[in-house]
Amino acid sequence: FLAGMLDFLKGQNIVAEQIFYTKEGEIFARDEEEQNYLLLSVFRGAECDTKSREDMVYAVRLLAGLHNATEQYPDEVPEFVKMNPNALLLLYEKHNRELRQVRNYIRGRKQKNEFEEMFMRQFAGFFEKAQAVTEQLQNMEIREELTGFCHGDYNQHNVIFSREGVAIVNFLNFSYQIRVSDLSNFVRKMMEKNNWNTSLGMELIGAYDSVRKLKPQELSYLYFYLAYPEKFWKIANHYSHSHKAWLSGRNTEKLSKVVAQEGAREHFLQTLAGKVGNRI
Repeated sequence: FLAGMLDFLKGQNIVAEQIFYTKEGEIFARDEEEQNYLLLSVFRGAECDTKSREDMVYAVRLLAGLHNATEQYPDEVPEFVKMNPNALLLLYEKHNRELRQVRNYIRGRKQKNEFEEMFMRQFAGFFEKAQAVTEQLQNMEIREELTGFCHGDYNQHNVIFSREGVAIVNFLNFSYQIRVSDLSNFVRKMMEKNNWNTSLGMELIGAYDSVRKLKPQELSYLYFYLAYPEKFWKIANHYSHSHKAWLSGRNTEKLSKVVAQEGAREHFLQTLAGKVGNRI
């Protein structure tokens, strides 16, 4: 399916990696141990620069073009690429359970290190925001027209500025889900790299919207995705799976950065909420 989709995108003038067939006309090449391999085309060039406004704006326009192109796909959508339309709600409910587990574990420790003390000080504020987003998502009805083909992992590493054009690579997470999840993922990563710069975030959303018009409910979904304190959960999750006796000071640095950026993140979210209006 993916080989056919990538070939289809090529016909839609999207510069994307291609899957090569073997001399026998097969997708997979197998070694003596029956291990399967795919051969993918590659592009020489530079990744999207997270410090270049021009690169980032181009990348979101390219994403909108990709979404427009996939809407022209003529065949049936295979069941195996379809994701649960409530996948984000289920994910955030899981994240919330994991945050509580980390809180309970640290609360039970008699001797707390610097990271654990900081985490406990910050937990209530971040968890309140996490719960608020989750509750709002519970009341959101996902309409069929919001779903479509998605890259599944659209970030700066998978957009290559090459001689052949600006190429999109790494489609192995390609799926059929709420389409704006791709935009949400990209914007969040760019904002984390740029101290949640409000003007940058709004420009990125506007650039996407100029190529593929965002529906009101898509803007609401975008807001919920960005409003969840994802980075706080990610740091907690990393701590949960780390060797507690040899906890790296890097965790403390990352948490300090998240706390320091929270004011800028809130300012951006308020601006985005104003754009969405009373629909959230």
